[in-house]
Amino acid sequence: MLDRNRTVIRVARDGFAGRTPTVQIPAVIDALLAPLHPILRAIAETVIPNAATLDARGWEDVERTISAALARRPAAMQRQFAMFVHAIEWLPLLRFGHRFSALDLDRRTRVLAALERAPLLLLRRGFWGLRTLLYMGYYTRPEAASAVGYRADPRGWSART
Repeated sequence: MLDRNRTVIRVARDGFAGRTPTVQIPAVIDALLAPLHPILRAIAETVIPNAATLDARGWEDVERTISAALARRPAAMQRQFAMFVHAIEWLPLLRFGHRFSALDLDRRTRVLAALERAPLLLLRRGFWGLRTLLYMGYYTRPEAASAVGYRADPRGWSART
């Protein structure tokens, strides 16, 4: 088992204001998320259609942001996140005979819409949290922020002029 306190990957990202904050991501997070990458990509492409156009670097940025956000959460929540993503992957097997990542876009959309409207609050919250992480990963990339006209700056309104 990996030691959460000793094995750390340092990640630097360019900020909107040219700053490069450093986020420390424990290697255990990367080990937890590595098998989830294809599933997260299938979910992201369903929730955010433009995510299908991302190249390898774009996906790295998205996954790095998600990893950094999860690194700040308790280990139990990290495991719950991984279990929920695995559940999304395998639940469609019961209805459609295929895992989530092997479904066409229409069926994937139906699966996620069912989770979004599930009678069980825990499932709805899980989906909302996952969707929020995916949006955060996608839209915090400078390219996406620029494409949608987002020009916020940590220095405030005076930096926009």
